[in-house]
Amino acid sequence: MNRFVAAERALRSAAPHHLVDAFRDVLGAEWSARDVEFYLADYSLTTLRPTSAHPDSPDPLPVHDGPAGRAFGAREPCVERRGEGPVRAYLPVTVRGDRLGVPGVTLPSAAHADACLGELAELAGVLGHELVVAERDTDVYVRARRSSRLTLAAEMQWQLLPGRSSSRAEYALGGQLEPAYAVFGDNFDWSADADRLMLYVTNGMGEGIEASLLTHLGINALRNARRAGLPVADQAALADQAVHARYGGASHLSVLLLDLNLATGHLEIVDAGSPRTLLLRDGNVGVVALDAQLPLGMFEETDYSAQEVRIEPGDRLVFVSDGVYSVATPSGETYGERALARAVNATRLLPAADVPGAVLRELSGHRGTPEADDDALVVCLDWFGREEACPPHR
Repeated sequence: MNRFVAAERALRSAAPHHLVDAFRDVLGAEWSARDVEFYLADYSLTTLRPTSAHPDSPDPLPVHDGPAGRAFGAREPCVERRGEGPVRAYLPVTVRGDRLGVPGVTLPSAAHADACLGELAELAGVLGHELVVAERDTDVYVRARRSSRLTLAAEMQWQLLPGRSSSRAEYALGGQLEPAYAVFGDNFDWSADADRLMLYVTNGMGEGIEASLLTHLGINALRNARRAGLPVADQAALADQAVHARYGGASHLSVLLLDLNLATGHLEIVDAGSPRTLLLRDGNVGVVALDAQLPLGMFEETDYSAQEVRIEPGDRLVFVSDGVYSVATPSGETYGERALARAVNATRLLPAADVPGAVLRELSGHRGTPEADDDALVVCLDWFGREEACPPHR
């Protein structure tokens, strides 16, 4: 049995709360690594926090700076070379495009790192998959991600999310919520199969627990309809009935529903509320004109229809809640579509996973305060297309 297979087996057999310990032990025994620490990205995507809970655990590291941040952002190993002697390597941990964190390991020499870096990066991928499974049975890693305590509403919202990024050959997705530790109503959800990607972008109504409860009802009603195989317009209709049955029209939910055919780029959209859609194509940003329909739950048995849009390989769609485009400066000047278009254009070279955070940082500068008063949500979808769907080159 080679050492990689033995290491993979050790991770798979480790108790959920001892997963990182098993990773540390096997790297020390088989790759002569020491000072192994696993850092997880916090909820606000600003720091990488150590999973070690002992008193002398290392300090958090920045997400957007330093070798650990470069490994996290670029999804490639990064090695600190400091002359002769040991080197410090950081390895990205991603699961199907969702960035989780980075292990930092000290290796005996640069030559040793060059010889085994590919193998260690692959093992870090195994660690990521095992971490996702382990989180069903332990709170160790969920606690490690927290720079501060979440509000109860935020706890509910983060548990509802599918992840913060996802990628396949045809597309890449990224999403982020603010204020990360006190968000209450905004949400996003996605699901993909062989030929379709379905995406919901939700602009929650109300505050605190009530907003979170409303969003939970709406998202789970949409999921229930989606998993029954219903088209996107019927998903909206059934979720509308569920919300109205509970709230009688006193509360409603603004949702943008999208159904993307992964073979053709044909997109069906139901615009049931206030989330906005911007399209970046060939360096130009514009607002996608959609047929506005009633939010879910406003009236009983509302009929919804899907609007057809065709997107092209290379297109980027950015979806934002009203906590983005309506935010105001201390003097009362709203952010607006022009400023939002500039922010989206400024991120054109970033991968989809980094776009939401970059737009929200720009928004923070506009309002003049680091913390948002209202929920702010940004979701980015990059469409690459399928090779067989593209016309032959002439």
